[in-house]
Amino acid sequence: MARAKTHYVCSECGGTTPKWQGQCPHCNAWNTLSEAPLESRAEAHRYQSLAPTHEVVTLDAVPAQEAGRVATGIDEFDRVLGGGLVEGSVVLIGGDPGIGKSTLLLQTLAHLSASLEVLYVTGEESPSQVALRARRLGAGNARLPLLAEIELERICNAVQQRRPAVVVIDSIQTLYSAQLQSAPGSVAQVRECAAQLTRLSKQLGVAMVMIGHVTKEGTLAGPRVLEHMVDTVLYFEGDTHSSYRLVRAFKNRFGAVNELGVFAMTDRGLRGVANPSALFLSQHAERVPGSCVLVTQEGSRPLLVEIQALVDTAHVPNPRRLSVGLEQNRLAMLLAVLHRHAGIACYDQDVFINAVGGVRIGEPAADLAVLLAIVSSLKNRALPRGFAVFGEVGLAGEIRPAPRGQERLREALKLGFSRVLIPRANAPKRPLEGLEAIALDRIDQALEAAWR
Repeated sequence: MARAKTHYVCSECGGTTPKWQGQCPHCNAWNTLSEAPLESRAEAHRYQSLAPTHEVVTLDAVPAQEAGRVATGIDEFDRVLGGGLVEGSVVLIGGDPGIGKSTLLLQTLAHLSASLEVLYVTGEESPSQVALRARRLGAGNARLPLLAEIELERICNAVQQRRPAVVVIDSIQTLYSAQLQSAPGSVAQVRECAAQLTRLSKQLGVAMVMIGHVTKEGTLAGPRVLEHMVDTVLYFEGDTHSSYRLVRAFKNRFGAVNELGVFAMTDRGLRGVANPSALFLSQHAERVPGSCVLVTQEGSRPLLVEIQALVDTAHVPNPRRLSVGLEQNRLAMLLAVLHRHAGIACYDQDVFINAVGGVRIGEPAADLAVLLAIVSSLKNRALPRGFAVFGEVGLAGEIRPAPRGQERLREALKLGFSRVLIPRANAPKRPLEGLEAIALDRIDQALEAAWR
């Protein structure tokens, strides 16, 4: 018997090459090429012909219609999705094992099954295991259609026959197509199964939610083309040993990106947190040095997060710079700005920065809070009570504005803060009753106003 022809496929970008190489020639990633059977030309042509053909039309002739949304019944999940699941959309959810992906989607379908036709496809658990988890979540009496299947063709037939409004695939890495020779979870199978399900979702107007495995680096397993196929990409964040979970949107064609949903893991499943700012603020009996409250913005939601700093004398020639929840390279830049424009040197000090609650802050508006926390720890002087800040710090020592400054100020006032240091460009046109907004231009002015 003749040996089947093979080629090598990159697990990062999905590119192919006839021979194995240490580095992918398409995306330059190392050690990502794996051997896979080569499809015949007839099979490749058959897959391409599945897409329907349309005539060319002008943009002004296309009717612009708002897509209908399906509320999931979980407010925090609806917030991340942009208001609910969109008809004909495909959502990809990733996260560490055991963090709550299947739990959240089982709760969602149990709620939707009371009024809509839904379908839960499980490829990792048996029906009895899903039933045990449903009873633990208090959804054991829900009339939820369940399909334990991993063959793509059978799943597509079930969707076409039942025409559900929402379908959950748990997970995409367990599915396989009988038309391909590679094993389930391989690059070819994951890419083909996702493409077929996406096409089916668009044709029938079914909202499809797929669970995806993640790699050791925390990215979705399989080719990156999987993230380009779908409409929305969500990631679960948080420590599995903690009771709180964060769901963040990294891509959303029907809503805002970087939207954040906060959940608490209980014995009855995931529950939305009404006031997430309380999770990220420590309750100190007395004022402590090295602590500063930041008013950050996650999508459309303002949050108050406590930034903690610890500055200690270094006992090695190279002082340590460690940042948890914030960008470490930006910390080194801010220490240089602090030395150059405020005259405060930390070249012989170990500097540790932490964002309380395990939240990850990526916006530059956290710069001012980081610097004030560092100075507070270095001088062993606590900041006053009811004090919060936000603002980006430039290399010239200037304090640059942050987006949605008015929403940040209203959130700080709602949680009882009375003084906020803000950039000059974010100064409110009308003063807010009960809140003193101190507008600043430079970092040295901020250090003077903080302890005034």
